[in-house]
Amino acid sequence: MASPSNAVVPPDTRVGLVAGNGALPHQVADLLTQKGLTPVTVAIKGEADPETLARSVAELGWGEIGRLLKTLKRHGCSRLLLIGGISRRPDFASVFGDAGTLRLLPKIVRALMGGDDSLLSKVIGLFEAEGFEVVGMTDIAPELLAGLGVLGKVSPSNSALEDMELAFKATERLGELDIGQAAVAVGGRVVALEGAEGTDAMLERCAVLRANGRIRSKGAAGVLVKAAKPSQDLRVDLPTVGPRTIELASAAGLAGIAVEAGRALIADQEATVRKADEAGLFIYGIERPEKG
Repeated sequence: MASPSNAVVPPDTRVGLVAGNGALPHQVADLLTQKGLTPVTVAIKGEADPETLARSVAELGWGEIGRLLKTLKRHGCSRLLLIGGISRRPDFASVFGDAGTLRLLPKIVRALMGGDDSLLSKVIGLFEAEGFEVVGMTDIAPELLAGLGVLGKVSPSNSALEDMELAFKATERLGELDIGQAAVAVGGRVVALEGAEGTDAMLERCAVLRANGRIRSKGAAGVLVKAAKPSQDLRVDLPTVGPRTIELASAAGLAGIAVEAGRALIADQEATVRKADEAGLFIYGIERPEKG
């Protein structure tokens, strides 16, 4: 685990990164450094990958929220970003830890009682009550958000655009019920909806459905759409695709992937787009229609 630098760093340049899994935490840290900011990464135990751990000033579990807050304050962070995936929702047993956690326990228990959106909004409120400004990718690293239209060398066909529109409508319904952020449509039919299993498992399920003949098409067909929930707080849990998403979409026989422009992340963007081009899949930034 990296030791904090002894150099004097102006406090207003420090940004705390509470880092989950995936490559995004260290990609964001690199981008912040390029911008003249100083990332202070605290890794979530059991989630962060080795590179994130190597860059972290601490690795803390769910039962060490008090230590997390003290660590960020000790390093002069007034702003923080929650970044990276969380594969396991914390259970009640995991939050009994240090004194700071016990002090916050009533708020933590109330947060754990809700759905994903409720949990995330209450986590933000918990940090804000402790004096932190919770920022989002749209505020601090918009370069990593998906752009609009074709993002690689492959363009969607007319039938793919129709599937894209249908799957996007399905994600809106899912979002209204706080269920998930992704759907797959093939040949004018919604064939999969994301639930608690996550996008990767949903795509693996699509591959099984194609293998057993429940999804039929001549060649690659169908679209995965990932979009933010209609009322989602854009500071946390933005829909994300990356190289692994491309691999699974290709294995499922899909023609491409669409993400909501400006409200979704593309992890390791250059590698993701290159992998999609090599697989013959399109990546497309779709715009949420304005409600009149």
